[in-house]
Amino acid sequence: MPIDLEVVADEKAAARRAAELIAAAGAKAVADHGSFSFAMSGGRSPWSMLAILGDLDEMPWRETELFQVDERVASPGSDDRNLTHMVLGLSMDHQPALRPMPVTHRDLDAAAHEYETSLPDRLDLVHLGLGPDGHTASLVPGDPVLEVTDRRVAVTTNEYQGHRRMTLTYRALAEARQIVWLVTGEEKQEPLRRLLAADPSIPAGRVRNESMTVVADRSAAPE
Repeated sequence: MPIDLEVVADEKAAARRAAELIAAAGAKAVADHGSFSFAMSGGRSPWSMLAILGDLDEMPWRETELFQVDERVASPGSDDRNLTHMVLGLSMDHQPALRPMPVTHRDLDAAAHEYETSLPDRLDLVHLGLGPDGHTASLVPGDPVLEVTDRRVAVTTNEYQGHRRMTLTYRALAEARQIVWLVTGEEKQEPLRRLLAADPSIPAGRVRNESMTVVADRSAAPE
């Protein structure tokens, strides 16, 4: 399955282009079936993208459910939580769209099942990032979560950068109608080359979907 690659000038332009693609997908989804289910990854890269989305007239916020692709198991309000930064990046008018992962529950496996039941049959769009080690979502190298095939949401077995994670699985990503990757920074050149080659030696290279677009800045684009 080929991946469309769009290369833009810099990180700011990449955030804007990704936001434009998401807003266009949202408008199409609402026209097609009256709602837009969108899942967003964590990390620093998408923060400016989310702020831009908040200002785009085309983005159908009233019809949008904004799910999380992944979340660290950490206390409410923690700076380590992706949700903390999503809340900061959204206006009060748009925050009702948020559907947070329930990572504060004592039984994390049950919480993952609960979140899965809240998902639509197919997410309209999933935003993914790419780590320097080739991880995407919280599908991290060497963790048993990579082998989960019977669930759309699962929890990592091991801590990664200090936290266990709840994450969408490969199955959820494969079933989505569309995936938009946002990849910026020189340290992403090698993992992006492997992603574009569908290299299964990195977790991101194992993602399969019929419609995938990578928006990359010039520094991340493979030479």
